[in-house]
Amino acid sequence: MITFDRTDQSVFGRWWWTVDRVQLEALALLMLEGTVLIAAASPPVAVRIGIDNSFHFVERHAMMLLPSVAIMLGVSLLTLRGARRAALAVFLASLVLVALTMVVGVEIKGAKRWIHLPGLSLQPSEFVKPAFAVVAAWLFSLSKTNPGFPGVTVSIFAYGVTAGLLLLQPDVGMWFVVTAVWFTQFFIAGLNIILVVILGLLGVAGIVGAYHLLPHVKSRVDRFLDPEAGDTFQITRSMEAFANGGALGAGPGQGTVKFGLPDAHADFIFSVAGEEFGLFFCLFLILLFLFIVLRGFSRVFNENNLFVMLAVSGLMMQVALQAMVNMGSSLHLIPTKGMTLPFISYGGSSLLALGFGMGLALALTRKRFGPTE
Repeated sequence: MITFDRTDQSVFGRWWWTVDRVQLEALALLMLEGTVLIAAASPPVAVRIGIDNSFHFVERHAMMLLPSVAIMLGVSLLTLRGARRAALAVFLASLVLVALTMVVGVEIKGAKRWIHLPGLSLQPSEFVKPAFAVVAAWLFSLSKTNPGFPGVTVSIFAYGVTAGLLLLQPDVGMWFVVTAVWFTQFFIAGLNIILVVILGLLGVAGIVGAYHLLPHVKSRVDRFLDPEAGDTFQITRSMEAFANGGALGAGPGQGTVKFGLPDAHADFIFSVAGEEFGLFFCLFLILLFLFIVLRGFSRVFNENNLFVMLAVSGLMMQVALQAMVNMGSSLHLIPTKGMTLPFISYGGSSLLALGFGMGLALALTRKRFGPTE
């Protein structure tokens, strides 16, 4: 194990004694579990779609996990100013790329969310989530610390552009997460309550509008409320997996539902966990996510820097919402939504964006001594 002397004033020495090492260990455990579950869930998927190498997705996951970890550790070295600048740069770049998906993006299942690059399909909207959370926190904090700066106005404009681009793809799930996080930050910042109410009503109107204007959203909601309204093959198989697993699971590699579940390695990987490893493993996975989120909140519980408090709260809430949506969909608690389980599901863009987001959280929660920026 690498250690540094407490008197070491190098960049890495200061990082070691100020970063949340417990959070790092929890994230490492989560990544390890993700690798095990990808190895269990993905080989049947590779065979079903005609890939000769049954461990194709396992190898791809490992290849993307390494740069994700590198990004997380690299970003965690940043100062507060560096974290703000990195978030702003990624936010602007990802917005441009999201706009480009409308022109050069590849349409999959009726949505244009991906840009094909050599050896990688990039989903730019994944990077919008963590970057916008930090940028929004920065703008809200500036509106408090610099009353002459129109932080709220700029934040509302940035949200409007982001939400508009996400809905044009369309990606309602991503829009929901970004909206929920931004609205929560708006509320925590203690800004105009009338404006909060107005924005809340607009959010409800957006959900109702998505149901009536987007056929795939209407179909998923209808099938959730009335299973007879359409095809429920995936959710039926998912529930069957949990029933087969019981308390202790069928055993690693012994699951059968994954052979017929199209997204067993991605959107429904939690179902594979339930069948092969059982109820207690699923509960442990939920508790691990809960620990990571609450650990992040606890680090800023007594924080006197509004920017840090808002940014970390937004980043932790993103992880919590994403995990809840994925698990809730698998358990038929909410309408199905294609959203990855953080650091568990297969997905290169998701892994890289999560590495960036958790790197920002680690950078912002590092212990700081003396005056902050």
